[in-house]
Order: sequence, then C-alpha cells, then structure tokens
Amino acid sequence: MKKAMQTLPKITLKQLAVFVSIYQTGSTSRASEELHLSQSAVSSALTELESRLQMPLFERVGRRLNQHPNAHPIYIQAQAILGQSLTLEHYHKHQAGQIHIGASTTIGNYVLPPLLAKLYKALPDASVNTYIANTQEVVAEVEQLNIDIALVEGMPRPTDMKAIEQREWRTDKLMIFAKRDSQWLVDIASYNDAGDCYELSIEQLARLPLLVRETGSGTRQIIDEQLLKHLPDADVIMAIQQSEAIKHMVSADIGLGCLSQYVIDPELAAGTLVQVNVAGIDLSRTWWLVWHKARHQSPIWQTFIDILTSE
Repeated sequence: MKKAMQTLPKITLKQLAVFVSIYQTGSTSRASEELHLSQSAVSSALTELESRLQMPLFERVGRRLNQHPNAHPIYIQAQAILGQSLTLEHYHKHQAGQIHIGASTTIGNYVLPPLLAKLYKALPDASVNTYIANTQEVVAEVEQLNIDIALVEGMPRPTDMKAIEQREWRTDKLMIFAKRDSQWLVDIASYNDAGDCYELSIEQLARLPLLVRETGSGTRQIIDEQLLKHLPDADVIMAIQQSEAIKHMVSADIGLGCLSQYVIDPELAAGTLVQVNVAGIDLSRTWWLVWHKARHQSPIWQTFIDILTSE
C-alpha cells in the first residue's frame, strides 16, 4: 500500500506578515515589537512558513538572520497577498457602512428625510443611496437584491413571497381634499361646524372630477380598494405620477385630490387646501418594511431598523 502523504498546514496571513516584517527589519525581535507578538510566536510563525514552503527563507548565523536567495521572490508575493488582504478589509469596512434604501414616493419625499437625518446622526460616516419610485417598482428592486430595505405604502405583493420579508411599520391616512371655496363644492357641500372641512356624500363625490396617483403606487392601491369601489361611475379625470403635481392641480381648482396627510399638511395648516370628509369612507392604510431574506443585514442596516422601529 502507498503511504498517505502528510498534509501540511495552510499558509496563513499571520505567517506572511511575520515573514515580511522580519525581511524588512532584519530580526525576529524587531518584528515582534512591530507586530506586538512575542518573539517565540514570531519564530514559530517563520518556522511554520518555511516548513509549508519546504524551503529556507533565512540563514541563521548565531543570533543573526541573513536573507536566503529564496527570500526575495517570496517577499514580493507576500507583499502582494497582504496588500490584497488589506484592500479586501477596507472594502468590507466600506460595505459595512453602506446602505441602499428604497422608498415609495410619498414616504421618500415626505417621511424619509428626517429618518436619514437620524441615521447620519447615529453614523456620521454612513454612505446612503436611495431609490424612490412607486411601490411596485421599489418591491421589484428588493426582489432583484438591488435594495437593502424598502419602505412602501402599498401592500408589497412580491412575486416570490418566500424570498421576501415584510413587516407592518406605520399607519397613514389618505385624505380627499379640495381648494378652499372650490368651484366644484360651493353649491353642493357645506363646511363642518369648525369650518375646516367640507362634508360630502358618496353620491356627491361620484359626480366630481378626481385627480389620483398612477396604477402601481401604494396610494392608488388604497384609492382603488377603499374609495373607487364605492364610486363605480366616478369621474377620474387624470392619473398622475407625482403627488406634488396633484396638489398643485387641486390648488388650481382642476378637481379634487386624494393623497397622504403627510403631503398636504402644510397647505391644510395654511388654509389654502381643505379636507373633504365623505361619510362611510375610511382611507387609513398600513406602511410596510420590506427586505430580501438573502440580503446581508449589516450593522448600518440594523441601526436603520432600530430608528424605524423606535418611531
């Protein structure tokens, strides 16, 4: 029978670092000081490396170490390997401080900025990329592993439910609203007792022009499911991708709008826009956190989750 070959231990980065330090300083004692290792640990690492390479790297003359002709080519290779290792370490540290956040339009424009301010306060060196689009588009990016975590307004509905984690995050309320003293409401609607809100019936609303978000957005999903199903003959005159555009068109009295309270709060406070209450209609909704189960949950990811869940 053939005798099994003895398996030698693998070369380690520590052994290479010890060798490079001895090569540069000329002694094990200086290398031990430079690397903060005991002299015996340095000598042991060098012996192990020579055994693994099956060649001497230094000639021992008394207490002195003279470089063997083998040492220089091994030194060049060791330097390259240690340099690549350092590059990889720097890359890992950089990646650990990076996060790619997705958000559907309303959250991205009105809610995400103060959350990012908290993240930068906790981690001043954080590197943050954002992707803002409608819910459908953002969830698709999560599924492609292009986004670490997403904040969306509509039910996520990924194509692969098993691969995606989704968690309820916040509640929000959509508001139907109009320009104060709108031409569309002056003859059919009345202010409530506080004078800060119109009152309409579902039948009255069905006869008025509506400006709504586009299909695929979280806002439109709720409008379809909780508003338009009661208004089969509603006059939806325009589907628009941007909430700000809807708000400005309503301010121009083109029609009524339906958006998140976060979008129109400043105008409601200023009195330029007015909420329209419709009896029997509830437009509250849940916001979701979404991420891919295969995505690495780095320290910055966890910090951001902590900020979100403390809200």
